[in-house]
Amino acid sequence: MAALSCGAAAQAGEPITLALVEGLSGPFGNAGEAVFRNLVWATERVNARGGVKLPGGNRPLQVLRLDNKGSTEEALALMRSAIERDAHFILQGNSSATAAALIDALDRHNERDPQHRALLLNYAAVEPALTNERCSFWHFRFDAHADMRLDALTDQLRDDASVKRLYLIGQDYSFGQQVLRRGREMIAAKRPDIRIVGEDLHPIGRVKDFLPYVAKIKASGAQAVLTGNWGNDLTLLIKAARDIGLDAKFYTFYGNALGVPAALGDAGIDRVLAVAEWHPNVGTPSSDAFYQAFRRRFPRPEDDYLHARMQAMVEVLTQAIEKAGSTEATAVARAMEGMAFDGRAKGIPHQGTMRAADHQFIQPLYVTMMKRAGTDGARFDNEGSGYGFRTLRYIPPTEPPSTCRMRRPVQNGATTN
Repeated sequence: MAALSCGAAAQAGEPITLALVEGLSGPFGNAGEAVFRNLVWATERVNARGGVKLPGGNRPLQVLRLDNKGSTEEALALMRSAIERDAHFILQGNSSATAAALIDALDRHNERDPQHRALLLNYAAVEPALTNERCSFWHFRFDAHADMRLDALTDQLRDDASVKRLYLIGQDYSFGQQVLRRGREMIAAKRPDIRIVGEDLHPIGRVKDFLPYVAKIKASGAQAVLTGNWGNDLTLLIKAARDIGLDAKFYTFYGNALGVPAALGDAGIDRVLAVAEWHPNVGTPSSDAFYQAFRRRFPRPEDDYLHARMQAMVEVLTQAIEKAGSTEATAVARAMEGMAFDGRAKGIPHQGTMRAADHQFIQPLYVTMMKRAGTDGARFDNEGSGYGFRTLRYIPPTEPPSTCRMRRPVQNGATTN
């Protein structure tokens, strides 16, 4: 475990700990480390301007690394340890199953021990139930959930007349199952002429060779693949597609990072699509400056993984602590509800609102396509690969429906609907 903080504020008051409970080793360690770099940079930027302003004086932010090794049980133990160390803010995202377990445990803890409450800030766990039927006052999601991402991708697929045969593949846990289930429904509603020629759910983080899966996709005659795979499960899937010569488009959630462009090379040009809240080739001066500043901070090509939502998460938390005048979890949660974020004054080309009804961050989305870097709309490449992504479709902030019935704390420590 290591706590990091820097900037002029480091000599001010006691640091405010952001406890990152994430897989920093194992099959998805690269994804966890990429998140860590984003959070380090976000906290450095807050600290460089003086830290978090509180009535007793400014306080810096620090990131506490807690490696759950991809284990939900380990994540639960680390969250308990972090709270015992008086951390009020737990950060996690790379696994919806782990997020669900943390939310349930945090609900019980905060009800049982109101003097030591904590919040869970979620930057990537996108199972829709987490802000619907399983919503919690103590959980805030800063990523678009799976249905929001799928809606954007299937709108693009709806307009792609070349696709008549589609294959679905995903990781066999709650998120991957949701992507396949809702993917079928959305395709049926938007493009009933598309034939789904096959689908697979595979063990998460355990497949070393995707060639058998890709061989099935190729044999099916699919012209496109829709997948929510992330981390090495996506990279290895893409590598297998390249190796077998699969002639199909990939509609992905995360195909613009963590080795995917380099794995495909020229075979991915005009074939790999991804959806995100921001990407390096948005094309505005502020977006360019934001991305170039990150690359100066992390100049190694393999460290190139920047997401505006993670920067927004740290900024919104800072804004909420300052509004509450406290780091106490209940006060910060109430301050965060309904909070509007405009990062432009802080050099972040991103905006959004934390919806009070379900704690889902409402923000824009971009559907992008892989291109050779330097071509029109793709000035910057990804991870030094020579390939970048250009915008195909911009989706303004759109509020999805929610079935959340939020239970909120009242003054005596109990909760109410």
